[in-house]
Amino acid sequence: MPSITVYLSSSKDVDAVYHDAATALGKSIAAAGWTLVYGGNPIGLMGKLSDGARAGGGKVVGITPQLMADEGIADKACDELIVTTTMRERKHLLETRGDAFIAMPGGMGTFEELFEILVGRILGYHVKPIILLNIAGYYDPLLAMIEHGIVQRFIKPRAKEAYFVATTVDGAIRHLHDCFSGRLRREHPEGEPSARE
Repeated sequence: MPSITVYLSSSKDVDAVYHDAATALGKSIAAAGWTLVYGGNPIGLMGKLSDGARAGGGKVVGITPQLMADEGIADKACDELIVTTTMRERKHLLETRGDAFIAMPGGMGTFEELFEILVGRILGYHVKPIILLNIAGYYDPLLAMIEHGIVQRFIKPRAKEAYFVATTVDGAIRHLHDCFSGRLRREHPEGEPSARE
C-alpha cells in the first residue's frame, strides 16, 4: 500500500482550523490503508497528524534529525522511527519513502521541503503526486506568487501541472485515490494486480 509523506509545522500556536485539519488528515490516511510518513516530532500540528493516524489504526513512520532527538522531541510512538544525522538526510528519506506528498500549511521548513519536491518533479526526477492542502486559504499568496512568476516569465506555465491544490482533507484524499487507481490501470491494463504484486 502507498506511503504518504506529509510536510507540516510543529508549531502549536496556530489557529484551531489547522489543528483540526492535521488530525483529520492523519485519520483519513489511516482509513485509506496508507502509511503516514512525516517529520517524526510529536508536537504541534505534527503531533495532531500522527495521533490522528494512530487513532485510525494506521502505520506511522517518523523521520527526524539527531538534533531534535537530542532535544527529546522524537516521536517514540512511531511504528518506525528513523533518526538521521543531518536535515539533508532527513529530507532525502522523507522524499524517497513517500509515494505521494501533501504539504499542509507550515513555515520555512515546509516551504523548503515543498519547493524541493516540486522542482524535482518539474525536472523529471520523479512523477509522484504533490498536493498543496490549502486550508483556510493559507497558500493563496504562494499561488499568486507563482502566477506572478509565470506572468513575468521566470516560471514556465507547465509548472502548475506539477501539483494539485486541495482546499479540504477530503479533496486531497480523493485526488490521491484517483492518482493511485490511475497508476494501477496503467501498470495493469488487463485488470487488478494479483495479491502477490
